[in-house]
Amino acid sequence: MTVYLHEGDLPDDLDLGPVVAVDSETMGLRFRRDPLCVVQLSAGDGDAHVVRLNRPAYDCPNLKRVLADPDVLKLFHFGRFDIGMFQLHLGVDTAPVYCTKIASKLARTYTDRHGLKDVVRECAGVELSKAQQSSDWGSPVLTQAQLDYAASDVLYLHAVRNRLDEMLAREGRTELARKCFDFLPTRAALDLAGWDEQDIFAHA
Repeated sequence: MTVYLHEGDLPDDLDLGPVVAVDSETMGLRFRRDPLCVVQLSAGDGDAHVVRLNRPAYDCPNLKRVLADPDVLKLFHFGRFDIGMFQLHLGVDTAPVYCTKIASKLARTYTDRHGLKDVVRECAGVELSKAQQSSDWGSPVLTQAQLDYAASDVLYLHAVRNRLDEMLAREGRTELARKCFDFLPTRAALDLAGWDEQDIFAHA
């Protein structure tokens, strides 16, 4: 595994292929209070690219181009949050997308454990450490432990997706999952518009 740290943006000539795993690190989980600090990506080749963003300018045209590229499938785990952060801070609509958390909930109905650590353990056979999850991602210098943690969040999503696709197909839920993925940018837009804590589809 190699972790590449990029300051501000991805290199001009970096080709991550047709399917790229994506995650982000922020200063917290509130959209307008907590800034977007780091975005990490992997092509599924065992390497990870970590971008420490130049807040508050967020001048990163190469990263934005990847996120908005209609020919590149972006893999997330709980993509709803990342997609919302990208809409808010980068001004891009991220699509098309695949969310392993949604896929897990549709395929792994025998469990209520759909966090990344649990899904990666079962679907990829890897034990993740979450020790750096709550560290200072706004720091001007990222530690090696932070870089390794950021990388681990994207390195195994391709393998997880492959396993979940098998399960979705077996249970006849592939098309249902795809429609949920397609709705994610709209769900993120609802979050940003103030419906983040309300299920507008609920009866009450």
